[in-house]
Amino acid sequence: MKVQSVLVAGAGQMGAGIVQVAAQAGLRATMIDVADEFIAKGMAGIEQRLGRAVDKGRLDAAERDATLARITTGLDVSAGADADLFIEAAPETVDIKRPLLERAAAVLRPDALIATNTSSLSVSMLAGFVAGPERFCGIHFFNPVPAMALVEVVRGAATAEGTVAAAREFCETVGKTPITVVDSPGFVVNRILFPMINEAACALAQGVASAADIDTGLKLGANFPMGPLALADLVGLDTTKAILETLERDLGDDRYRPCPLLGELVAAGKLGRKSGAGFFDYR
Repeated sequence: MKVQSVLVAGAGQMGAGIVQVAAQAGLRATMIDVADEFIAKGMAGIEQRLGRAVDKGRLDAAERDATLARITTGLDVSAGADADLFIEAAPETVDIKRPLLERAAAVLRPDALIATNTSSLSVSMLAGFVAGPERFCGIHFFNPVPAMALVEVVRGAATAEGTVAAAREFCETVGKTPITVVDSPGFVVNRILFPMINEAACALAQGVASAADIDTGLKLGANFPMGPLALADLVGLDTTKAILETLERDLGDDRYRPCPLLGELVAAGKLGRKSGAGFFDYR
């Protein structure tokens, strides 16, 4: 199936970003969430990002207006019942994802693709909530979606090859580079990335170097575009801690155990950029 329309559940950073890149690529995109205020915030973010692109000359005003015209919103899956692809981009909680996936499987056409943007939960487990699990896969975008080129297409135990092929084609349509991954804790990127972030936090906690010097060391010594501590602040320290805890539990490996400093910062409400402070102060 060639995807021409997409329905995204979740108007947060990830969901709104997915809707934006789909609409910019010429696809019809519907964004849903549980309350109008979340929809409004998601749309405001899309409009702001497109506006900045126009101001910088990367997009003309007509393209911006056409992109926005391709986006519709709603409060239930039924708002995009004719979509070729449903992507769940809800918080990383099974209790939230399960009813969304069950509802999508019940409302969308039997041949519609269903996907999750999960970064840490088992795709094969989530497939158990979908009637026709062969049409289900992971389509894991990275934050910020409009800027990040990679998408992990995750094959669950029941995912059909045709589903993987259609998901990869969709990713290419929206300007991303897909890699295909077998369902495994953390997939590829997070399994490798988050232990590095954790080790950077431990080095900071042990006084090896300042946060700024740790990040400068990785940027200049390993050619990273962003240091690991600044990246954790961007992801959210609560999300970083949760992903590490999931990796530790599912892989049974102590090297994924969150650094105590992470727990202390989260307990203090220092969650990174979204709270104004984390490893660095953004206030």
